[in-house]
Amino acid sequence: MRTVSAREANQQFSKILEAAAGGEEVTITRRGVPVARLVPVPREDAEAAAERERRKQEALAYFEKGVNIGEPVPWTRDEIYLERFERKADKSE
Repeated sequence: MRTVSAREANQQFSKILEAAAGGEEVTITRRGVPVARLVPVPREDAEAAAERERRKQEALAYFEKGVNIGEPVPWTRDEIYLERFERKADKSE
């Protein structure tokens, strides 16, 4: 584990970032007191990545297949509105 001052971290940020990306933990201090730690993000293992890709492809195949809801009803827009108004008229009587 590497320790650097806040000033050094500011001046050499890209080098410190590369060190962290390479797996090194870097502790940043202010006036000698640790205030932050820059750590590498764990890389996803190949098995988990493969499982996520498999599930993604499975979901895409399901959505491409679609859901059969039967034959479409050949209603026109006017018929839909007319039926709605007739129901309202029947309720008001």
